[in-house]
Amino acid sequence: MAKTIFEELGGKYERQGDYLIPCIALPAEEEQPIGTWGQRHLDYLKQYRKVTYTNLLTSGRLNTYLADIDKQAQERFERLIEGMKQTQGITEQLKADNALEWTGRLNNIRVCAREIVNEGIIYA
Repeated sequence: MAKTIFEELGGKYERQGDYLIPCIALPAEEEQPIGTWGQRHLDYLKQYRKVTYTNLLTSGRLNTYLADIDKQAQERFERLIEGMKQTQGITEQLKADNALEWTGRLNNIRVCAREIVNEGIIYA
């Protein structure tokens, strides 16, 4: 019997009952921690970018890709917060003088920064 293309490329089959099932395994991938930003991007890929998700998964690069996205998003988030704090004059002195105003303004900055990161990195 002639070899199939799968067998010519080094693939093997295992017999299960009357059927030959190809032995397929995903390539080993280094496990890296993925934070909130990476999880959000993973959900986005699964829902809206299925081909990209499948390609990354089957090539063994999904975890590395998500860890990189998570790192980029976190760095941008922190830079945006610091820049907005300086621009709006939110200082430790304001925190000491009026803690409620400081908290409200800082929360507003965080929401704005989160939205920018979501639109620029996570859901792009």
